[in-house]
Amino acid sequence: MSWGTALRCALGALAANALRSFLTMLGIIIGVAAVIAMVAVGRGATERVQEQMKGLGSNIMLVLPGGVSQAGVRLGAQTRQRLTEDDAQAIAMEVPQVQVAAPTSRTTGQLVWGNANWGTSVMGVNNDYLEARDWPLQSGRPFDAAELAGSAKVGWIGTTAARELFGAQDPVDQVLRLRGIPITIIGVLSPKGQNSMGQDQDDVIMIPLGTLRNRIWGGDATSRLKRVWSISVKVREGESMAAAEASIQDLLRQRFKVSEGGDAPFTVRNLTEMLQAQEESSRVMTLLLATVAGISLVIGGIGIMNIMLVSVTERTREIGLRMAVGARGRDILAQFLIEALTLSVLGGALGVLLGALATWAVGHFAGWDVRLSLDSVVLAVGFSGLVGVFFGYYPALRASRMLPIEALRHE
Repeated sequence: MSWGTALRCALGALAANALRSFLTMLGIIIGVAAVIAMVAVGRGATERVQEQMKGLGSNIMLVLPGGVSQAGVRLGAQTRQRLTEDDAQAIAMEVPQVQVAAPTSRTTGQLVWGNANWGTSVMGVNNDYLEARDWPLQSGRPFDAAELAGSAKVGWIGTTAARELFGAQDPVDQVLRLRGIPITIIGVLSPKGQNSMGQDQDDVIMIPLGTLRNRIWGGDATSRLKRVWSISVKVREGESMAAAEASIQDLLRQRFKVSEGGDAPFTVRNLTEMLQAQEESSRVMTLLLATVAGISLVIGGIGIMNIMLVSVTERTREIGLRMAVGARGRDILAQFLIEALTLSVLGGALGVLLGALATWAVGHFAGWDVRLSLDSVVLAVGFSGLVGVFFGYYPALRASRMLPIEALRHE
C-alpha cells in the first residue's frame, strides 16, 4: 500500500469519528498554544530588559552617597552628601579600569517657552556624562570649556521635553526659562526611552554642573563644596567590572579616611550586573513556562495513545480483513502511525492559531511586551509531531502484529 493510500485511509478513519478526533487533539492544541504564548511572553520580557540595558549604557556603575544615622535612626541611602566633583576626577585619573567618571546632580523645575510650560527633571552634568551613558546628541553640540567653567546658561533637552514645549519646531538656539533663568538650548539628546523603573529618560533638561549649583540652587554651602548626587562610571571594554568596583571602593575609602570595616559614606552599584541578573531571571522563567507547556504536550500525547489503542481494538476485524486481502504488517503500521501523526500535526496547527490569538490578547489587554517568533512556532509544531509518532508507535505496532485469523474472529 502506498503512502498516499495510507494517508487517505487514515484521514477517512479520523473523519468517521470527528468529535472523538477533535477531543483527542485538544491536549495537543492547548499544549502548543501554551508553548507559543509562554515563549512569546518570556521573550518579550527578555527583550525589554535588553532594551533597558542598551538605554542604560554598557559597563556602567553608579557611585552614590551613603546613609547617615541621627540619634540611632538610619535615614537611608543618599542622605550623606559627601561626594564631590573632585571624587569623580580622582576615580577617572587613578582607577586604570575606568574610561570616564561623570559627576551628576539632579533636581526638578518648570520649563517655560512662550505660552507653553512643562515640568521636568533638571540634571547638572558635564560632557563626560554623554560618554558614560552612551547617550549621544541628536543635534547641536557639547558644552565648551568656557561654558562649563563659567556656569553658562546653556543646556541640552530630551526629546520628550522638547516635544511638549516646542512641538515640531527645532529647539536648538531657542531660549526657554528655568526657574526664571534664561537657558539657551544648544543640543537635543538622542531618544533613550524608559529606564528599568519605567521612568521616561527623555523627559529631561541637562545643564552644566556649575549652572545648576550657582544659578539654580543659588550657590549655597553644598554648591561651594561642589557636592554631587552621584557619579556615573563607565568601565573600559574588556576590563573586569568586579576589579573596577573594588578599586573604586578602595580609592574612596582612602579619600574619606574610612577605617577597615568602617561604615563607608558611599555605595557602588553595578547597574549592568543588576540588569543582567534580571535578564537571566527572565530567561529562566521563560524556560520554566515552556517546560510546563511542554508537559501539556506530553499529556496530549498520552491522550493520543489512549485513543489509538481504543481505535485498534474497535477495528480489529478491519485489520484482519486488510491483512487477509494482502496488506502487510508495515502497511498497517504506516496507516495507524499516519493517523497519530495527523492528529498531532493538525492539533499543532490549530494550537498555533490559538497561541497567536492568546499572545495578541496578552499584549493587547494586559499591556505586556510579547514577541511571537517563527522558531517557537516551528519548535512547538515539530515537537507535537514527535509526540504523535512516539505515542502512536505502540498502538500501530500492536495492530501490525495481529494474526489475520485471530483478528477476523474478533467480535
